[in-house]
Amino acid sequence: MGRKLLLCLLLFFSVSIITAQEDNSRFSIGFNYGFGSEFNNKDYTFENHFYKAQLYYKLKERKHFQYEILVQPEINFAKHQLLNFYFVKPETPDYQEKRDRYTQLKDVREYVLNLGFLIRKPINKNCSFYVLGSVGPMITDTETERMSKGFAFADVLALGFSFRIQKIQFDIRPELRHVSNAGLSSTNAGYNTKNIEFGISYPL
Repeated sequence: MGRKLLLCLLLFFSVSIITAQEDNSRFSIGFNYGFGSEFNNKDYTFENHFYKAQLYYKLKERKHFQYEILVQPEINFAKHQLLNFYFVKPETPDYQEKRDRYTQLKDVREYVLNLGFLIRKPINKNCSFYVLGSVGPMITDTETERMSKGFAFADVLALGFSFRIQKIQFDIRPELRHVSNAGLSSTNAGYNTKNIEFGISYPL
Protein backbone atom coordinates (compact mmCIF):
# COMPACT_ATOMS: atom_id res chain seq x y z
CA MET A 1 0.00 0.00 0.00
CA GLY A 2 2.82 2.38 0.91
CA ARG A 3 4.64 1.66 -2.35
CA LYS A 4 1.50 2.30 -4.41
CA LEU A 5 0.89 5.56 -2.60
CA LEU A 6 4.52 6.60 -3.11
CA LEU A 7 4.33 5.67 -6.80
CA CYS A 8 1.11 7.69 -7.21
CA LEU A 9 2.68 10.69 -5.48
CA LEU A 10 5.80 10.48 -7.68
CA LEU A 11 3.67 10.20 -10.82
CA PHE A 12 1.53 13.16 -9.76
CA PHE A 13 4.65 15.21 -8.92
CA SER A 14 6.28 14.37 -12.28
CA VAL A 15 3.17 15.33 -14.27
CA SER A 16 2.91 18.58 -12.31
CA ILE A 17 6.53 19.48 -13.11
CA ILE A 18 6.11 18.68 -16.82
CA THR A 19 2.88 20.69 -17.01
CA ALA A 20 4.50 23.65 -15.26
CA GLN A 21 7.47 23.50 -17.63
CA GLU A 22 5.16 23.51 -20.65
CA ASP A 23 3.15 26.44 -19.26
CA ASN A 24 6.31 28.47 -18.68
CA SER A 25 8.21 27.34 -21.76
CA ARG A 26 9.49 30.02 -24.09
CA PHE A 27 9.90 27.52 -26.94
CA SER A 28 7.29 25.96 -29.19
CA ILE A 29 7.72 23.66 -32.16
CA GLY A 30 5.31 23.18 -35.03
CA PHE A 31 4.58 22.43 -38.66
CA ASN A 32 2.88 24.52 -41.37
CA TYR A 33 1.47 23.74 -44.80
CA GLY A 34 0.69 26.49 -47.30
CA PHE A 35 -0.10 27.21 -50.93
CA GLY A 36 -0.60 30.17 -53.25
CA SER A 37 -0.03 31.72 -56.65
CA GLU A 38 1.21 34.85 -58.39
CA PHE A 39 -0.81 38.05 -58.56
CA ASN A 40 -2.81 38.13 -61.78
CA ASN A 41 -0.58 39.24 -64.65
CA LYS A 42 0.03 38.53 -68.31
CA ASP A 43 3.74 37.74 -68.09
CA TYR A 44 3.95 34.47 -66.17
CA THR A 45 2.24 31.87 -63.97
CA PHE A 46 3.58 30.67 -60.63
CA GLU A 47 1.69 28.22 -58.40
CA ASN A 48 3.27 26.80 -55.26
CA HIS A 49 2.72 24.72 -52.17
CA PHE A 50 5.17 24.37 -49.31
CA TYR A 51 5.98 22.79 -45.97
CA LYS A 52 7.60 24.58 -43.02
CA ALA A 53 8.97 23.43 -39.70
CA GLN A 54 8.39 26.12 -37.04
CA LEU A 55 10.52 26.88 -34.00
CA TYR A 56 9.12 29.74 -31.89
CA TYR A 57 10.94 31.54 -29.09
CA LYS A 58 9.06 34.03 -26.90
CA LEU A 59 11.35 37.02 -26.43
CA LYS A 60 9.17 39.17 -24.23
CA GLU A 61 5.62 39.38 -22.93
CA ARG A 62 4.03 42.74 -22.12
CA LYS A 63 0.59 43.63 -20.86
CA HIS A 64 -0.92 43.96 -24.36
CA PHE A 65 1.63 42.37 -26.71
CA GLN A 66 3.99 39.42 -27.01
CA TYR A 67 7.19 39.40 -29.07
CA GLU A 68 8.54 36.21 -30.64
CA ILE A 69 11.24 35.11 -33.06
CA LEU A 70 10.90 32.19 -35.45
CA VAL A 71 13.20 29.85 -37.33
CA GLN A 72 11.42 28.27 -40.32
CA PRO A 73 13.14 25.71 -42.56
CA GLU A 74 11.00 25.36 -45.69
CA ILE A 75 10.73 23.39 -48.91
CA ASN A 76 8.64 24.96 -51.66
CA PHE A 77 7.27 23.11 -54.70
CA ALA A 78 6.29 25.41 -57.57
CA LYS A 79 5.16 25.33 -61.19
CA HIS A 80 6.20 28.26 -63.37
CA GLN A 81 5.64 29.23 -66.99
CA LEU A 82 6.51 32.30 -69.04
CA LEU A 83 3.40 33.56 -70.88
CA ASN A 84 4.73 36.74 -72.50
CA PHE A 85 7.76 35.66 -74.56
CA TYR A 86 8.54 39.35 -75.31
CA PHE A 87 9.83 39.45 -71.72
CA VAL A 88 12.99 37.94 -73.21
CA LYS A 89 14.23 40.81 -75.38
CA PRO A 90 15.96 40.36 -78.78
CA GLU A 91 19.17 41.89 -77.43
CA THR A 92 19.46 38.92 -75.04
CA PRO A 93 22.06 36.41 -76.31
CA ASP A 94 20.34 33.35 -77.85
CA TYR A 95 17.01 35.03 -77.19
CA GLN A 96 14.98 32.76 -79.47
CA GLU A 97 16.28 29.58 -77.82
CA LYS A 98 15.61 31.10 -74.40
CA ARG A 99 12.07 32.10 -75.39
CA ASP A 100 11.39 28.53 -76.50
CA ARG A 101 12.88 27.10 -73.30
CA TYR A 102 11.34 29.55 -70.82
CA THR A 103 7.81 29.25 -72.21
CA GLN A 104 7.78 25.56 -71.23
CA LEU A 105 6.05 24.68 -67.95
CA LYS A 106 8.70 24.11 -65.28
CA ASP A 107 8.87 22.45 -61.88
CA VAL A 108 10.82 24.61 -59.42
CA ARG A 109 12.13 23.57 -56.00
CA GLU A 110 13.09 26.14 -53.38
CA TYR A 111 14.94 25.33 -50.15
CA VAL A 112 14.61 28.17 -47.63
CA LEU A 113 15.64 29.06 -44.09
CA ASN A 114 13.29 31.86 -42.97
CA LEU A 115 14.12 33.95 -39.90
CA GLY A 116 11.11 35.83 -38.57
CA PHE A 117 9.94 38.36 -35.99
CA LEU A 118 6.36 38.19 -34.69
CA ILE A 119 4.24 40.68 -32.70
CA ARG A 120 1.22 39.02 -31.10
CA LYS A 121 -1.90 40.68 -29.68
CA PRO A 122 -3.84 38.32 -27.37
CA ILE A 123 -7.64 38.56 -27.54
CA ASN A 124 -8.23 36.23 -24.61
CA LYS A 125 -6.47 33.29 -22.99
CA ASN A 126 -6.81 31.06 -26.08
CA CYS A 127 -6.94 33.38 -29.14
CA SER A 128 -4.64 36.01 -30.62
CA PHE A 129 -3.84 38.01 -33.76
CA TYR A 130 -0.30 38.66 -34.94
CA VAL A 131 1.89 40.31 -37.57
CA LEU A 132 4.90 38.39 -38.87
CA GLY A 133 7.81 39.49 -41.03
CA SER A 134 10.54 37.09 -42.16
CA VAL A 135 13.50 36.98 -44.50
CA GLY A 136 15.87 34.17 -45.29
CA PRO A 137 18.44 32.69 -47.66
CA MET A 138 17.16 30.31 -50.32
CA ILE A 139 18.45 27.92 -52.97
CA THR A 140 16.37 27.46 -56.13
CA ASP A 141 17.13 24.53 -58.42
CA THR A 142 15.76 25.91 -61.73
CA GLU A 143 16.75 28.81 -63.97
CA THR A 144 13.86 30.83 -65.38
CA GLU A 145 13.47 34.08 -67.29
CA ARG A 146 12.80 35.83 -63.97
CA MET A 147 15.56 34.46 -61.76
CA SER A 148 18.88 32.66 -61.99
CA LYS A 149 19.39 29.22 -60.52
CA GLY A 150 21.08 29.10 -57.12
CA PHE A 151 21.22 31.54 -54.22
CA ALA A 152 18.38 33.98 -53.51
CA PHE A 153 16.24 35.41 -50.70
CA ALA A 154 12.61 34.95 -49.66
CA ASP A 155 10.76 37.80 -47.90
CA VAL A 156 7.36 37.24 -46.25
CA LEU A 157 4.86 39.62 -44.62
CA ALA A 158 1.93 37.88 -42.92
CA LEU A 159 -1.12 38.52 -40.75
CA GLY A 160 -2.18 35.58 -38.60
CA PHE A 161 -4.81 34.28 -36.23
CA SER A 162 -4.04 31.65 -33.54
CA PHE A 163 -6.36 29.66 -31.31
CA ARG A 164 -5.37 27.20 -28.64
CA ILE A 165 -7.08 23.95 -27.61
CA GLN A 166 -5.45 22.78 -24.39
CA LYS A 167 -1.72 22.75 -25.24
CA ILE A 168 -2.06 22.68 -29.03
CA GLN A 169 -2.05 25.94 -31.00
CA PHE A 170 -3.58 26.22 -34.48
CA ASP A 171 -2.69 29.00 -36.94
CA ILE A 172 -4.22 30.54 -40.05
CA ARG A 173 -1.78 32.88 -41.81
CA PRO A 174 -2.48 34.82 -45.07
CA GLU A 175 0.72 36.33 -46.46
CA LEU A 176 2.56 38.13 -49.24
CA ARG A 177 5.85 36.62 -50.46
CA HIS A 178 8.63 38.08 -52.60
CA VAL A 179 11.56 36.06 -53.94
CA SER A 180 14.64 37.56 -55.60
CA ASN A 181 18.43 37.36 -55.43
CA ALA A 182 19.11 41.00 -54.46
CA GLY A 183 21.06 41.61 -57.66
CA LEU A 184 23.64 38.91 -56.94
CA SER A 185 22.93 37.41 -60.39
CA SER A 186 22.05 39.06 -63.68
CA THR A 187 18.48 37.70 -63.78
CA ASN A 188 16.57 39.12 -60.82
CA ALA A 189 12.94 40.00 -61.66
CA GLY A 190 11.80 37.51 -59.01
CA TYR A 191 8.33 36.33 -58.09
CA ASN A 192 5.52 37.89 -56.06
CA THR A 193 2.87 35.57 -54.66
CA LYS A 194 -0.11 35.60 -52.31
CA ASN A 195 -0.18 32.56 -50.02
CA ILE A 196 -2.06 31.14 -47.09
CA GLU A 197 -0.64 28.84 -44.41
CA PHE A 198 -2.24 26.49 -41.90
CA GLY A 199 -0.19 25.40 -38.91
CA ILE A 200 -0.06 23.53 -35.65
CA SER A 201 2.42 23.95 -32.78
CA TYR A 202 3.08 22.69 -29.28
CA PRO A 203 5.16 24.08 -26.37
CA LEU A 204 8.43 22.31 -25.56
